Amino acid sequence: MQPTSKRSSTPPLLRPPWTPTTERIAIVAFWLFLAALELLRRKVNPFLPPQLGLAAYVGVASYLVWMLITPVIFGLAQRLPLERETGGRRLALLLGAGLLIAISVELLQFGAIQTLLDPSDFPERPGPPPSSFSPFDALLRLWFLDDFVIYLAVLAVGFARNYFIRLHEREQESARLQAEAASLQAQLADARLSALRMQLNPHFLFNTLNTISSLADDDPEGVQRIVARLSGLLRRTLEGANRQEVPLTEELAFLRDYLEIQQVRFQGHLEVLEDVDDALHDALVPYLILQPLVENAIKHGSDEATNPIRRIVLSVQRKANQLVLAVRDNGPGMAHGAEAAAADAGRVGLANTRARLEALYGTDASLFLGKAPEGGLAAIINVPYHTAADLRAVAAIAPSHA
Repeated sequence: MQPTSKRSSTPPLLRPPWTPTTERIAIVAFWLFLAALELLRRKVNPFLPPQLGLAAYVGVASYLVWMLITPVIFGLAQRLPLERETGGRRLALLLGAGLLIAISVELLQFGAIQTLLDPSDFPERPGPPPSSFSPFDALLRLWFLDDFVIYLAVLAVGFARNYFIRLHEREQESARLQAEAASLQAQLADARLSALRMQLNPHFLFNTLNTISSLADDDPEGVQRIVARLSGLLRRTLEGANRQEVPLTEELAFLRDYLEIQQVRFQGHLEVLEDVDDALHDALVPYLILQPLVENAIKHGSDEATNPIRRIVLSVQRKANQLVLAVRDNGPGMAHGAEAAAADAGRVGLANTRARLEALYGTDASLFLGKAPEGGLAAIINVPYHTAADLRAVAAIAPSHA
């Protein structure tokens, strides 16, 4: 049986946000300031008798002694924090240490006074003449209480110092955890978006392969065109594998290759119209966001019995800070179109589109299905308008405000 290791009761040493040199300078400056005040008091006080030689500076030198002791007291406050479990025992240790320090400082002062000056020059310190001076007199007359009060004040500052350091460490830890949480959230969003795209790409690929299979015997030239366009689509897909947004011009190029494949499949029964402002080609849109909408429009487009031509109208407009992408068909309208949309809601295309928009933009983006002016179904996407230049400008400004 292995012996159980006892947890150390000694708290870890605190690391202040300032440098040790800065703290030393602050301690020296504080006690030198008090020493200067004491020296000024002794010089300007008319009720104190003249003091001779080096003994005139004994009171001033006591502050320099406290200057040397202050780091020791700070160390005691750090190593003996007053916690609930051990607070009583540690308080007794701190008070005992304080009494020893106070008595030592007092004996040091009066030892210097005894050596350097006749006690009659210090009437504020009544006591026996130097020849009969002993340490017991300092104890019996409680001369050390002033120094003990100074010790308690320095100890309180030490506890305040420890509290501030712990508060700073908690703030730093909180900021670090928040940064890690934000990073993990961003990684989770990227993973989710990648997973959605991995679902979408095979879905599109399988449909294209089915088209190739159906045309292999009847239209070999069409199959060659489809294979060439499919090669271009796969290349674009690989090139954009690590991007969640692409310029609109790239998205349209991908969509045109896809639609050419579909036009070969429908043998002249698919008409595609575009209404896109050239000024919007630099706008960033989610990668492969339009393909599932177009696929849904083709799937639920016109019935060959009533209208042999399937018409797809793609439009892109900017409204204030929103980019509006719309895909409309000339199908049977909301009655049949709504049923088709409801059926597709649980499938890969539209369900993934909604999920990707939410993951990328939250409530700033939307997907709406409604009635098209031509009588068919309209799928409308709203996303925030921005370009790659806008993102670079924001990234350049952010560090200056950090």
